[in-house]
Amino acid sequence: MTDLSTRFPFADASRLRLAAGLITLAAVLPLAGCGPEQPAQASTGAGAPPAMPVSVAAVIARPVADEREFSGRVEAMERAEIRPRVAGTIERVHFQAGSLVRKGDVLFTIDPRAYRAEVSRLEAAAAGSRAKADQAQSELKRATQLLADNAIAQRDHDERASAARQAEAAANADQAALASARLNLEWSNVRAPFDGRVGKAEVTEGNLVNGNQVLTTLVSANPVYVSFNGDESTYLQLGKLVRSNPGALKVNVGLAHEQGFPHAGKLEFVDNQIDAQTGSLRLRAVVDNKDGLLTPGLFAKVKLGSDAGGVASALVAEKAIGTDQNRKFVYVVPANNQPEYRPVQLGATVGNLRVVTAGLKAGERVIVDGLQRVRPGAAVAPTEVPMEGAPAGASAGAAASAASAATK
Repeated sequence: MTDLSTRFPFADASRLRLAAGLITLAAVLPLAGCGPEQPAQASTGAGAPPAMPVSVAAVIARPVADEREFSGRVEAMERAEIRPRVAGTIERVHFQAGSLVRKGDVLFTIDPRAYRAEVSRLEAAAAGSRAKADQAQSELKRATQLLADNAIAQRDHDERASAARQAEAAANADQAALASARLNLEWSNVRAPFDGRVGKAEVTEGNLVNGNQVLTTLVSANPVYVSFNGDESTYLQLGKLVRSNPGALKVNVGLAHEQGFPHAGKLEFVDNQIDAQTGSLRLRAVVDNKDGLLTPGLFAKVKLGSDAGGVASALVAEKAIGTDQNRKFVYVVPANNQPEYRPVQLGATVGNLRVVTAGLKAGERVIVDGLQRVRPGAAVAPTEVPMEGAPAGASAGAAASAASAATK
């Protein structure tokens, strides 16, 4: 049998060329099919990002009372360390630690027997000296009559007058000593000098005490002081009222666990100078404390402001405000719907809104929802909503102002 390779020597080479041609054609056909579609995709603009939907609200403008918040401390209006005025042994303690006492209540009793005996002794001495003084006065009267009748010499009359004066002085001295003894007897009862809350007894019954020992402490309970430091800008803004009419300034106080400032007070003291080192001014308010909640030493939040009129201010919702490191900002949406980054300075909180002291004008639209979707230079699709916490009239007026500003 004859071998085919010997009869057709070029058969294998033809098959190889044919296979290579088929492979090349298979690779070229897909590329040829994709070529015409590329311009069509480019013409559709599929690479441009769509406008992000956001909610915007118009900045509100309305008068806001100028108020500032500070940190302070509750202080007692009166405070005393109760010490004995006489020495002796504590016979009885009359109070419970931490209780309220009234002025004049007996807190401690010091053994009064020695002082009572001294009073009795001096009462007798004073009675004797008074009797001698009365007798000397009687003798002086008789001597005066006899002198008028020339029955005695002038010298005898002068001696009786001198004796009467000495007896009177001795009687007065004994009377003063008696008064001092009675005071010591009275001071054997240690009494509260004013209404307040008493501390714990530092000594107990049976201890010997003197005037150098503190028996307990007493602080007044109602009303109380709340002291705080105001900054220089506060004084410059409220200084006119402070100097002319401190009563026009209202003070409200809240404790750390309380919402808001439920305790009303009045400004009682403003220092006469600003501390040059700290730039602060000491202020003090008097606050009613009938419920006894304001305990001296507690931290207190203080809000100071004026009821007289208000300052026209721009207000925005808290959620419209972003934080960039140590700076606050909002995104303002102009007529072309391309948000603008706007740094702002913030003031006090008014309900659910925040006062913006610099950086915004009434009627400007700010993003209140969707801040995280905003990209620099990218347009947004805004939806108008009322500013949160704003009265209906204020929101409508602000929106109208925004629309008017946009048409201009």
